[in-house]
Amino acid sequence: MSLLVVGLSHRSAPVSVLERAALSADAKVKLLHDTVAAEPAAEAAVLATCNRIELYADVDKFHAGVAELSTLLAQHSGVALEELTPYLYVHYEDRAVHHLFSVACGLDSMVVGEGQILGQIKDTLALGQDLHTAGRLINDLFQQALRVGKRAHSETGIDRAGQSLVTFGLEQLTAGRGTVEAWAAGKRALVIGAGSMSSLAAATLARVGVAEIVVANRTAERAERLVEILVASGTGVAARAVPMAGVTAELTRADVVVSCTGATGLVLTGDDIATAVADGGPAGVLPEQAAQARAQAPAAPGTAERAVAGLDPDVVARLAAVAAAGGRLADAGSARTIPATGTPGTTGPGADGCPVDVPAPAGRAALTGVDANALELHGTWADQGEAAAQRQPRRGTRSHADGAPVRLALLDLAMPRDIDAAVHRIPGVRLVDIESLAEAAADAPMAADVDAVRGIVADEVAAFGAAQRAAHITPTVVALRAMAAEVVAMEVARLDGRLPELDARQRAEVTQTVRRVVDKLLHAPTVRVKQLASEPGGAGYAEALRELFDLDPQTVVSVSRADAAGTPGATAAAGAAGTADQNHDPGRAS
Repeated sequence: MSLLVVGLSHRSAPVSVLERAALSADAKVKLLHDTVAAEPAAEAAVLATCNRIELYADVDKFHAGVAELSTLLAQHSGVALEELTPYLYVHYEDRAVHHLFSVACGLDSMVVGEGQILGQIKDTLALGQDLHTAGRLINDLFQQALRVGKRAHSETGIDRAGQSLVTFGLEQLTAGRGTVEAWAAGKRALVIGAGSMSSLAAATLARVGVAEIVVANRTAERAERLVEILVASGTGVAARAVPMAGVTAELTRADVVVSCTGATGLVLTGDDIATAVADGGPAGVLPEQAAQARAQAPAAPGTAERAVAGLDPDVVARLAAVAAAGGRLADAGSARTIPATGTPGTTGPGADGCPVDVPAPAGRAALTGVDANALELHGTWADQGEAAAQRQPRRGTRSHADGAPVRLALLDLAMPRDIDAAVHRIPGVRLVDIESLAEAAADAPMAADVDAVRGIVADEVAAFGAAQRAAHITPTVVALRAMAAEVVAMEVARLDGRLPELDARQRAEVTQTVRRVVDKLLHAPTVRVKQLASEPGGAGYAEALRELFDLDPQTVVSVSRADAAGTPGATAAAGAAGTADQNHDPGRAS
């Protein structure tokens, strides 16, 4: 059997593909069961995070294993195999071990050196153990990966090169606006979700100095428990829990939102954010001040007629208030805001691409004299422009202008995304998500300690491979010693029949002498074969030993199965064999 991993990650696939391929908790369970039920695989584990989906299995055939694991990933992710295949990577045997150890050390993370992956690897192993899909190889592999990751963080400065996605995301939100601590001081934060990533986000926000944290979660008990932890943290942050139904109201009060849930659809839509920003007002304006400004806005001529034509004056006023802060034209048809990029004072055909010639003054006055058909045409143009914008690659944080005031900062750490990517077009909104983090991380400098971690990984891969190869031959050695003990017992019994006059002391001495002779004859070859088997390409020595001594293959298999299952007798026999080989001195009688 050999280790095989098939997967995709932020290095091999775009975020759009990772989003669609994301596995729910139920999907992971079904994937593991189907994998071990497949013919090529004996045991399996699935490592699924916001940045990667990897299926590990112990297989007896490489090509059949690749085909089966790829097909299973496609089936359970819901992405067609033909579409998924170009983004898949495959690692086998030592390369698979090297890959997991690198992942555990944070070398393959979006933010190099981050330590959160260790918890995710631990959860992966625990799930495999609970479902009994993790056998001896998977257990050994993932436990060693955890040790390697911890060693890398304790013996090198890889922590200086990396940080959690939360910290990195906050730094991207505050780019060009001073330190995270200065930016966060006094702010009100909304955290959506109460899982491990959301909890880390809440703890990080408390540490950097936000004034208040509101936690929203579908399970009230988990949200309340996280709030208790925050209050007891000693940071002085005020914290409270709200149901998911209260998110809309909290958005109008929040300065920064971090969302990381397991939802398969959007948690915050573009309309949710537009409404929150409109009700909350532009940056630096309190919600009640924005409401007062809308109430005092002068009525434009023809407002009643426009309302009859299908326009809601409240919607127009709300969008106009938002647009006024950014010099943008309000789009009452689609409840979005569109940049007015034409010649100062006008927009229209040839200016910004809009087919409608609309006067440029900001606010409600811009809509005066425009009939309903023209507004509908303008709305269609706006929607098409937004769709085109989503198809274009976007670099870094999502915001209208780096220097513009930010009314609402959004950090989306979910996969698939929780927040509509189109919200980056709303004035006063700054969005950082997994895709923009990947782009920013690609330009981040590598720490000098990364080379040291790579050296640790190389050494650990070699040691793990040697240990696995040596363990592979142990059942053969145990079977050989069992056969030798059986021969000794048979010969001693025959001697008893021929020399019945021997007393108990003499019989014991003869038995011990025969055993010493057998041990001395077997010592050198068994020690040497273990050494040779631990070297690369040493797998053939076990077969040679079985052929030379005519060992029963079924005996070897039964020892292997008992050892893998942790049967006390087999484990004791293997330990005794190893002790005999290590402690026996062929030059001294015992």
